[in-house]
Amino acid sequence: MDKTPNISTELLSAVKAIKTAILQSQYRAARSVNREQLSLYFGIGHYISEHSRKGYWGTGAIDRISEQLQKELPGLKGFSSTSIKKMRQFYDDWHSLIRPPLAVDLSATINRSPSAVDLDIIDYTALTKINCSPMANDFNFEEFLSLSFTHHIEIMNKTKTPDERLYYIHQTVVNQWDKYKLREMLKADLYHNQSLLPNNFAKSIPDKKSALKALEMFKDEYLLDFINVEEIGERDRADIDEKVVEQAIIHNVKNFIMTFGKDFTFVGNQYHLEKYGHSAYPDLLFYNRELAALVVVELKKGEFKPAYLGQLSAYLRILDTEVKKPFENPSIGIILCKQADKSYVEFLIQGYNNPMGVATYKTAEDVRKVLPSEEDLRRVLNEEV
Repeated sequence: MDKTPNISTELLSAVKAIKTAILQSQYRAARSVNREQLSLYFGIGHYISEHSRKGYWGTGAIDRISEQLQKELPGLKGFSSTSIKKMRQFYDDWHSLIRPPLAVDLSATINRSPSAVDLDIIDYTALTKINCSPMANDFNFEEFLSLSFTHHIEIMNKTKTPDERLYYIHQTVVNQWDKYKLREMLKADLYHNQSLLPNNFAKSIPDKKSALKALEMFKDEYLLDFINVEEIGERDRADIDEKVVEQAIIHNVKNFIMTFGKDFTFVGNQYHLEKYGHSAYPDLLFYNRELAALVVVELKKGEFKPAYLGQLSAYLRILDTEVKKPFENPSIGIILCKQADKSYVEFLIQGYNNPMGVATYKTAEDVRKVLPSEEDLRRVLNEEV
């Protein structure tokens, strides 16, 4: 018999509030520890680099320092000679891009007079003193500090440029990759295989090869120049909606598939889905043989809206439970809209577990708007003659 006393709604709310505070505090503490550790390693790396790179110490100095540290601090972990060299690498790789306010000029302490203090001073708080990004706008210093030293070493060992490193730092933080997942993505060279299409494929498709295929398959923008709004009908162009564009695609489905990519098979439009008595009708449904997955395309006439992701996620959920075959991969969704802020979409889309991307499209009318008129072309030609 359960002897747990009944608890009121008010007390349950109190428990929830305290639990939330505890979890948030633990998260903040973990982040704080990580920041302090990175700052310590950066400071030690600076110190080791200044002394060892310039020949002030003899060969094998780092090995002897590590051995002596183990003797003076029994049980100390993370300060093997290999680890100390990694701290030096951490400093060497980032110091030209990160310029923290250093408390001590180490070069001055090396040639100090006999009356000076006997110890060099290491500023182990250098990184934590920086309150804003020390680099360009694409450098997110908070993301940099939130990553573990192990993650940083994995990235430094497998990349060559700052842009690559910043890319993997961002992706690791956003997708919450452990070091094994990060290692997989580095091995797959995700940076050089990335798509301009805002997507969550790396997070939502478990198999890395399938994720890379999906990244290669879809573009960030499509030219649907076979859709001519002026010829669609008599209605006012301001009233042209998704249905009109959809019908134009259906009538030109071969052209659409050729534009969209290879190995696509058209399944249907306004495909009827049903779950628990509720019906849903995705705009266009395809099957891709190379991806071995159903692909939903949702058409939107205007600018991207966050609600579109929720709608698409519902379609994909029903497809995977009601339509997808056991041997097929998770269904993929693509939103096609006229405009989208890629950074905003990239941020929002990471909150969904279904594979999704957001692309934009242009019609023949859009192309004509940016092209010179026939009269302008004639005038230019006459001027040249």
